[in-house]
Amino acid sequence: MTHAHQGLEAPGRVVNLDKARDRHGERADRMVALLSVGDPLADAVIAEMDTLGKEGRRILNAGLADGLASLTERPPAITALLRQLETVPEWVNPDMLRQGEVSLLSIPMMWFELSAITSALVHTYSSPAIARLLVQTGRLTSMAPRRLMETTMWAGQTTMPGGLLRGAPGYQSTAQVRLLHARMRTGANKRGWDTAEWGVPINQVDLARTWLDFTLSSFGAIAALGIELTKAEQQDLYRYWQYVAHLLGLENDNLHKEVTDHDSARELGHLLDMTIGAPDENSRALTAAMIQAQVEVLSSGPQPLMQRTEFTELIHGILRNTLGDDRADELGIPHSAASPFLALTVQANKAARHWQTLSPESAEQALKSSTATWQGAVEGAAGVAGSPTYRQHAQTGLTES
Repeated sequence: MTHAHQGLEAPGRVVNLDKARDRHGERADRMVALLSVGDPLADAVIAEMDTLGKEGRRILNAGLADGLASLTERPPAITALLRQLETVPEWVNPDMLRQGEVSLLSIPMMWFELSAITSALVHTYSSPAIARLLVQTGRLTSMAPRRLMETTMWAGQTTMPGGLLRGAPGYQSTAQVRLLHARMRTGANKRGWDTAEWGVPINQVDLARTWLDFTLSSFGAIAALGIELTKAEQQDLYRYWQYVAHLLGLENDNLHKEVTDHDSARELGHLLDMTIGAPDENSRALTAAMIQAQVEVLSSGPQPLMQRTEFTELIHGILRNTLGDDRADELGIPHSAASPFLALTVQANKAARHWQTLSPESAEQALKSSTATWQGAVEGAAGVAGSPTYRQHAQTGLTES
């Protein structure tokens, strides 16, 4: 079922559109229009690689690693994508890319891994449209541990100093994630995806929502643990992630372009959340699998900080604090007995953050130490993971099986 508003035909997935227009004005209509927009550049590359086969994949990988200028053969779709990726917008500060995403790198990796990645993915799964597509691709619950590891690795590669420079690991991984989205769109359409009900698979709204999950949702979870960003740090965070969005294929007229800090991010998040239906059984299945995977990762190390049941309680508590009780109930996340521990954690993290940022020297030392930890973890994960699943799927079409 679809419904028309202001001359636009909204997919059936959209709810509360009148209320959204009352609160958000023309942004609600822009949101409806973006539900019908995918990523034509990336979609064309998938079609071209399917025609060219291994040779197309070789050309693409060489172009991502060494640049368009290095290619002697230039298939048109791959050329167009590489040209867009290599065109750095004027507003991007080269020093920002060389330094990396300082806000994330200043946060102890344990807390980021424990709260931010899990919260980002769970919030992604709360969208019935996204959850439906992910479940249809198959093995998302059984692949949850690997997805968790690869998502953490991608976040680390993307935010490392120089990680988004042309040819760097984060640059290449982000492009491959973008192509995976295109591969999933192709597969969903072949399987008869109902665009009248759900919009284009992985459309611009879904991409904006996922972008918020790795900014607002992630750092909201971290704030719930007592590690809060200043207004200036928030602005640096979103400025950096605007460039990530550019590489991921979010269009210049997408709603994310108006986000500069947590307050403006919450406004966009409110619009996107109020116009989707409640989480469904797919959302709950993916959420349960992701929580279990995170608990397994955290408790299986040589010297885990706590037992499996304690990690489970802690993650439940963090998610309920981050998502709110209503959304947590809809996702099947139980109440947690970890509240007293969380309160102590918040106090300890606030004190640690205070001393780390007390002077420029202490902040620099804390950033240097945390970045080294991140670097080691990312390199270790890359060695264990081998070729990431998103790269294999994007280039070979495994998600269509």
